[in-house]
Amino acid sequence: MTRAPDPIRNVVIVGGGTAGWMAAAALSRLAGNGVTRVTLVESDEIATVGVGEATIPPIRQFNALLGLDENDFIAHTQGSIKLGIVFDGWTRPDHRYQHPFGSFGFDMEAVKFHQFWLKLHSQGLASGIDDYNLCATMVNKEKFTRPVPDPSSVLSQITYAFHFDAGLYAAYLRRYAEARGVTRIEGKVAQVPLDPESGFIQSVVLESGKRIEGDLFIDCSGFRGLLIEGALQTGYEDWTHWLPCDRALAVPSANVTPPKPYTRAMARPAGWQWRIPLQHRTGNGHVYCSQFTTDEQAADILMSNLEGPALADPKPLRFTTGRRRKMWNRNCVALGLASGFLEPLESTSIHLIQAGISKLLALFPDRSFNPVNEEAFNRLSQMQFEQVRDFIILHYKANGRPEPFWQRAASMSVPDSLRHKMELFRACGRLFRHEDDLFAESSWIAVLLGQGVTPERWDPLADTIDPGLVRHNLDRLRTVFTRAADAMPSHGEFLARTCPAPRQS
Repeated sequence: MTRAPDPIRNVVIVGGGTAGWMAAAALSRLAGNGVTRVTLVESDEIATVGVGEATIPPIRQFNALLGLDENDFIAHTQGSIKLGIVFDGWTRPDHRYQHPFGSFGFDMEAVKFHQFWLKLHSQGLASGIDDYNLCATMVNKEKFTRPVPDPSSVLSQITYAFHFDAGLYAAYLRRYAEARGVTRIEGKVAQVPLDPESGFIQSVVLESGKRIEGDLFIDCSGFRGLLIEGALQTGYEDWTHWLPCDRALAVPSANVTPPKPYTRAMARPAGWQWRIPLQHRTGNGHVYCSQFTTDEQAADILMSNLEGPALADPKPLRFTTGRRRKMWNRNCVALGLASGFLEPLESTSIHLIQAGISKLLALFPDRSFNPVNEEAFNRLSQMQFEQVRDFIILHYKANGRPEPFWQRAASMSVPDSLRHKMELFRACGRLFRHEDDLFAESSWIAVLLGQGVTPERWDPLADTIDPGLVRHNLDRLRTVFTRAADAMPSHGEFLARTCPAPRQS
């Protein structure tokens, strides 16, 4: 006989920042049942990391779930548009390639577009593959307009995400969440009492002595993992072997040009540097491996490669790449840095928060805490972390740089899941991926080709279609994409017209 659930009465989120307030905003909808209350505990004395300012397209789904007005959101977070990532120097010091959003061309008679491109490009009859991706063409011209819903229009191919100030985003979501009933409590957590029989978290006790009881606890306390690790001792799986960068420096700089609609990732001797354009400033950072350089050398590289004057001193971060062995343990779910850390190379940090929230809502427990929900959440989370891990490892494994750091990366063993994918693509340009893989086939194609993993031959099925027709289609596609981009406003003009940020005092 089906029984009514025993709903969660109190959800307690420990930690604010991007993860905490994203969770609070999404979980505020639980108030609709008339029973569940959401409380967020944070301390103004504890600084947030706030380096996750670049996103990937699924962030638009999260914002839509909340019902956010996109122009208002961009304006209040000093945001800009992101059409992809430009990689400088990853294959060799003078090389540049793109990972654009959106697809490359169109398949023909069930044969993948990139197979036709491989054939024609090898014969000198096709230009670089970026010319057959609308977002990449827009990046090259620094143009932007929103997509249209008509599938017959080339503009329906536009796919985009955002750059934004993570601190302003958290504040924006805080206003949203508090307006919908979320309670914020200021204070530092001093103790986390556990139930002696079940091992579940009973409450969090603040330094002031205030006790906050809950049924479900969300750990958004950052690298410390105050609940998931400090109280529950869940354990951590270290991925340093594959992703050896363990430190970062972050610094804002003044804008010297209008914001560009892409993130830049520039390879450096012992790591890489990011550049993220916002309306009021540029976010910069240097991710590096402390085994191959010093903190002083890393800071010199970062500060000497800013486009504009620095607006603050570099902020140091230390981390260990990997994930918790469980992201849901008993009555605690970890989100954000508390769940694990994959360096921000492909802008997945905020997405993994979003994905964790989505899975939690889909598997939301009642007070019985059926372990089936926990097991499903952990299995799906582990799979997604590993898929993202493999995609990031690819950037390091397939490189041709001369420095010791990069030589070590090129020679390292990689997970079998990635090795099989690289070998299959190198043999004949074929790709197979899980349906739930975060990165689409076009993303793998962009990075594999960009990093110099070139197929030995094209798919024989590409020879079954009239080569004259194929060449005509590719030439026409390139022309259509170029004309469409030429007719768009510049990215700077789009921001100024539709979502200008308020002036900073």
